Amino acid sequence: MLTTGSVVVHSLCEVTPAVLLVLLLLLLLLLITTRSQTRSSHIPGPSFVAGLGPILSYGRFIWTGIGTACNYYNNRYGSTVRIWINGEETIIFSRSSAVYHVLKSPNYTSRFGSKRGLECIGMEGRGIIFNSNIALWKKMRTYFSKALSGPSLRRTVGICVSSTAEHLDRLQDMTDPSGHVDALNLLRAIVVDISNRLFLRVPLNGQLFHSYCVFCKCLAWKYVAFNCFCFSEKELLMKIHNYFETWQTVLIQPDIFFKIGWLYNKHKKAAQELQDAMGSLLEIKRSIINRSEKLDDDLDFATELIFAQNHGELSADDVRQCVLEMVIAAPDTLSISLFFMLMLLKQNPKVELQLVEEMSAVLDQTAVENIDYERLKVMEKFINESMRFHPVVDFTMRRALEDDDVEGTKIKKGTNIILNIGLMHKTEFFPKPREFSLTNFDSPVPSRFFQPFGCGPRSCVGKHIAMVMMKAILITLLCRYTVCPREGCTVSSIRQTNNLSQQPVEDEHSLSMRFIPRTTQPKHDRL
Repeated sequence: MLTTGSVVVHSLCEVTPAVLLVLLLLLLLLLITTRSQTRSSHIPGPSFVAGLGPILSYGRFIWTGIGTACNYYNNRYGSTVRIWINGEETIIFSRSSAVYHVLKSPNYTSRFGSKRGLECIGMEGRGIIFNSNIALWKKMRTYFSKALSGPSLRRTVGICVSSTAEHLDRLQDMTDPSGHVDALNLLRAIVVDISNRLFLRVPLNGQLFHSYCVFCKCLAWKYVAFNCFCFSEKELLMKIHNYFETWQTVLIQPDIFFKIGWLYNKHKKAAQELQDAMGSLLEIKRSIINRSEKLDDDLDFATELIFAQNHGELSADDVRQCVLEMVIAAPDTLSISLFFMLMLLKQNPKVELQLVEEMSAVLDQTAVENIDYERLKVMEKFINESMRFHPVVDFTMRRALEDDDVEGTKIKKGTNIILNIGLMHKTEFFPKPREFSLTNFDSPVPSRFFQPFGCGPRSCVGKHIAMVMMKAILITLLCRYTVCPREGCTVSSIRQTNNLSQQPVEDEHSLSMRFIPRTTQPKHDRL
């Protein structure tokens, strides 16, 4: 035993100097790296601290969500902050001049995110939302721009009014025994129906089999159509919701996340289910096109993409992802915006009274489908103030394509940028930045201070149609009902998360509202 012990001690004595030397060299390298990191940046933010800073800042983004983490760092360090996401230097801006510079510059048309995560949701090099293949993104954007303007924009009001009215006519089906309605899911159902009618035009909710009996000439094809493609609006909404949850979960995850099956597989499955559903709906759409004797003069979005694929301009995956992004864009952004607007309206009864009086005055002269929305000044201010005070998406993510200088901050090519627009809206220009008040829009607001949809080359391509949709849905709903959330439920009191977007935690109590019919309605109300 003594001999063995001596040998072990002797071996340790021989190894120790070499180990110590390696450790000292590593420590020296770490100190040099730390000092260089400290010296290389004058930007406020968490310290590098031998690599601990990047780990802690990244952990905060993963744990609390992107939006919440941005607000934390801007509130702690100021309007320009340096942090790290997955080891990559990232700058957060919340000052309007810096935000406006980045939004307007073609140097920031690229976005950033986990490559594996974007591959999971089909956005790596496809679609337009997170596509950083700039040439392909520009090509795709032309299809979106065409679909969201011109004839589609003109049809939007009528479709929004009819869809909202039809869902309100079936309100009893969504009302629980206590007289409450899940308001968010009602709004999601309305918005996804509108999106389908505008951009895809494929029957849902049991209409499918009957429609395809007209087109299909053999029993075998009827069987295939019924079994492969028939699912309801409710099922589609659930798939969209699960896809969105996957999107915000995987967007900035490290590569190791995607190697842990029990963590990743459920998200991979959720993304694939919606992609498969879109593929099935597109097959239906192709069948409708092939069996139509004459197509409409104003081709819808899906038809335009299918023709582009037939001509070899787009791949099947490109078409599927573009349709998917068009369909999901509204249910988990615009519908939540409308939900928050209804809550804010009930918290501000004087604003609701102003809105109702304005709607009555306008609708006494014309039907809701023919309203000149430019006349709805109070409605315009209400929507703008709602998006300023409690936005659903309050930041945007970019990546620098070249070196740049943003107000003295040196930006290297490849640097990640986050623009904290929500915080910008509450710290500059507005007379009552921390309050909900329509007086914030009594005077024209310069665009650099108010950016709910962004601006510049990568602004929201659907910003104009989104405003039309919100106005048409709100006026149709508010003409018939006033809503009443459960007692104690306000925008500030309900539980919310702020990761990829700011949204309520979905529990029965927070989302439920009573829809109380109005005693009088405008003369020309055709709802």
